[in-house]
Amino acid sequence: MEKIVLRMDDVGASTKHFEVYSKKIFGNFLFLKYLPYFRAWPKYNELSVFEWSSIIELLINTNAKLTLGVTACWVNKDSTLISFPEKFPEQAEILKQAQKDGIIEIANHGLTHCVIGEHLPRYFSSNRKYHREFWNWIPRQTHFEHIERSQKIFRDWLGFFPQSFIPPGNVYSRDTLDAAHKNSILLFNSSIPPKDIECPLRYVNEAHVVAFHDKELSLMGISWLQKKIQEHNNKEFKLLSEIC
Repeated sequence: MEKIVLRMDDVGASTKHFEVYSKKIFGNFLFLKYLPYFRAWPKYNELSVFEWSSIIELLINTNAKLTLGVTACWVNKDSTLISFPEKFPEQAEILKQAQKDGIIEIANHGLTHCVIGEHLPRYFSSNRKYHREFWNWIPRQTHFEHIERSQKIFRDWLGFFPQSFIPPGNVYSRDTLDAAHKNSILLFNSSIPPKDIECPLRYVNEAHVVAFHDKELSLMGISWLQKKIQEHNNKEFKLLSEIC
């Protein structure tokens, strides 16, 4: 039976509030990018305790599994950070138990998902590129600091270091992979393969991965995930770390 991984990203990321851009011509000018016609990525809320309970129940009833790309910290407007279990304690407890039960896998999706201090909306341009954390122009030391700090947050919350890494926005460099390798991460999943760089981690491509964001569930409801599961009900659901 073919194996499939359901992967949901951006859990805990403040990108859902602060990333503002438009794909339309002149759409990034002043207030235009905030209007529904122009704005490409609508602002949405973190999934609630009720929504997470419904998701877990759905996964159990359909014998499905879900890998979550969780961003360790929410970045506030003033660039201060607050960890996911501190910002969303009830959600954190539900996810911790679901991880213990083998229903979900929590993967590292960065410390901030963004470039701190550059994450707020801009008057005349998109801020989309600044909602990618691990650019190759970011100092190597920052890659190591962010991965190390995020892994510590996950360990303090879950009791272990996540072994899977999902680079925010599929952006990463050799520095990112070196930092991940040094901090107990064994594999990473991205739509972009590690071309022309030596990869110290096991690379998992997206051939058997269905990737989406918490945005879909927040805006369209749990039924969206139910339909996605039904589309693959003839396959065996696996967590990212279970794919060889």
